[in-house]
Amino acid sequence: LKDISFGVNRGDVISVIGPSGSGKSTMLRCINLLEDLTGGSILYHGVDIRDKSVKLTEYRAKVGMVFQSFNLFNNMTALQNCVKPQTVVLKRGKAEATKIALEYLEKVGMGAYVNAKPAQLSGGQKQRLALAIALVSDKDIYVFDEATSNIDIDSESIIMNNIKTLSGNRSVIVISHRLANVVPADNIYYMEDGEIKES
Repeated sequence: LKDISFGVNRGDVISVIGPSGSGKSTMLRCINLLEDLTGGSILYHGVDIRDKSVKLTEYRAKVGMVFQSFNLFNNMTALQNCVKPQTVVLKRGKAEATKIALEYLEKVGMGAYVNAKPAQLSGGQKQRLALAIALVSDKDIYVFDEATSNIDIDSESIIMNNIKTLSGNRSVIVISHRLANVVPADNIYYMEDGEIKES
């Protein structure tokens, strides 16, 4: 990556597009320090996330990552997949977690599949479930890395066209090689050869 510089405000939807190998996923991995930085800084509310005063686990708890792979519990229903992270990580009560899970499953078009297990779902349905799981966690920032590239057009449309509504006042960064995914974005960046070529 060379001279990457951009800001994200609360509630913004940022779309980063470019061909394979342009550096999009590497940039995303830097945002969550999954890559070691050799220079530069990443500021969260004005503080460099590599500063010794920043607790990385606390910072990462505020950044939700949604990848191409689904990371679902195959022995649990869609509803249970959405409830579990809330009760274990966020320490929400089961009744509250269930209510929130049902709300988001409905929002992503999965209301009819709450009792289905992942093996009974299509790729698009699994991705919508993964999106619901991410959103119930109530992060400040959501990052989608090619999260809709392997799913059907209808599912992709539901996710991409509703991402602003679904995310509420949270910030969203969508990384994609498909131009169609930039429709709901506030800012669009085109990357090539590790650089932002256009914005």
